[in-house]
Amino acid sequence: MTHDYYPLFYTFNFYFFGVAAIASAIAFVTRKSPVTAALWLVTTMFSLAAIYILLDAQFIGVMQVLVYAGAIMVVFLFVVMLLNLGHPSEIADARGKVPVLAAALIGIALLAEIMTISRTHIEPHFAVAPGYAVDQLKQYGAVGSVARPLFNEYLLAFELTSVLLLVAIAGAVVLGRRKDIDAS
Repeated sequence: MTHDYYPLFYTFNFYFFGVAAIASAIAFVTRKSPVTAALWLVTTMFSLAAIYILLDAQFIGVMQVLVYAGAIMVVFLFVVMLLNLGHPSEIADARGKVPVLAAALIGIALLAEIMTISRTHIEPHFAVAPGYAVDQLKQYGAVGSVARPLFNEYLLAFELTSVLLLVAIAGAVVLGRRKDIDAS
């Protein structure tokens, strides 16, 4: 059972989350406070995850939220707090009633979309990209199909990235301690 408004629904949400991602990225780049910038970056990551889910890439959308909006941002905020770069007065960017009202209207619109979807019956469909091995997807599932190349063909790049993140955290600790030593 298909409905005529599904293409309109997906098109609207694709452009909505695309504009939200671009606006959040611009807000991220233009903030003076690193804590506020990190929060705008989380908004960008959530918008990108919503676009992935709209494009039938649910696994990548969930990984976007878990890895980037979750783990990487926690590490980033940990480093910012360790270096004491943010001041409490700079955290609140949304001052006044206009940003709060805009956020409330966007929240109500998204809630209305969720309620509309929950009232209709959606038949699941699984789109597979052209040239993708359907038998591999059936055999290993979505997670296995992504994990096998990651831990076989791209293991070196994966491990180098983890070492790079570890070195960045160690560097932040060294910078944070050096600032305390200079102060005393």
